[in-house]
Amino acid sequence: MSDLLSVDHLSRRFTNAGLFQKRQVFHAVSDVSFTLARGQILGVVGESGCGKSTLARLILRLIQPSEGSVWFDGIDMASLSRADLRRLRQRMQLVFQDPYSAIDPRYRVRDALLEPFKVQGVKLKSADATVASLLEMVGLNPALTHSYPHQLSGGQKQRIGIARALALNPSLVVLDEPTASLDVSVQAQIIALLNRLRESLGLTYLFISHDLGLVRYFCDKILVMYLGRIVEIMPSDALPAHPYTRALLDSTFEPDPRQRRTIARLSGEIPSGYNPPPGCAFAARCPRVSGLCRTTLPPLQPLTDRHQAACHHPLAGEARPETVQQIDTRLSAVP
Repeated sequence: MSDLLSVDHLSRRFTNAGLFQKRQVFHAVSDVSFTLARGQILGVVGESGCGKSTLARLILRLIQPSEGSVWFDGIDMASLSRADLRRLRQRMQLVFQDPYSAIDPRYRVRDALLEPFKVQGVKLKSADATVASLLEMVGLNPALTHSYPHQLSGGQKQRIGIARALALNPSLVVLDEPTASLDVSVQAQIIALLNRLRESLGLTYLFISHDLGLVRYFCDKILVMYLGRIVEIMPSDALPAHPYTRALLDSTFEPDPRQRRTIARLSGEIPSGYNPPPGCAFAARCPRVSGLCRTTLPPLQPLTDRHQAACHHPLAGEARPETVQQIDTRLSAVP
């Protein structure tokens, strides 16, 4: 299975400076490297402010990196002209977190779905047939063609956003927390839809979420970020080796009473991205911290051929599919 996406030592810093303000540098993403194979789903998880959305925008070249490179299907995106990059973006699309603001309220559904074709200068034989086909693909009635966004539910808006992202037949779809603002039952429907579309269209997903339980169910591989850095890359059926990932897992709610556990909560303050610590960024909150952790940045090193962790004192990372791959009851109920 060949790699569709390759990210190599990607970093992004933002400078904050005013007329009477001291110049400050914010480290949003720092030295991130990973690959994503065709047809796979890579989940990116972490607390708010860890750099997940910034990473997505760097990959799509919506913002420029400070260092590093992004290769898409063997093409170095930094080498492309503006026109070539625009054409390449037909194959890389984004589904936004908030379906309520993702669609222009002045647009009817038809206008929103035809917008990608207008932007890319793609001529259609029948615009109406294309719109109807896109609506049916995401499970919506073509009668909604002339509806405005305020006449749709949140789930319907998100389906419109997915249809618009798939309009130009992309290879890679970046899903930036596409279920975060939806009810649990609607979340399950959207996840089932995304699964069906991936299988039928051969899509590759980069799935960003706060919900580690959902990511473990939906994704093939998980990338965990903390303060702009990768702290762990693991298959979804593995037990976390980094204390931060284990803490995220222990803080998730398990609806099955037979698997219910005490909810663990992380304590301590997250360091500032303006002044990241010299050692491990998680040291101030880690129960396994040592003097080495506070002074030396741990490298991302392999534990197995599919599992990496940036930790001086990793936990056992053996696979436990009998407990890890349980399907969440809120999702398993969806046909």
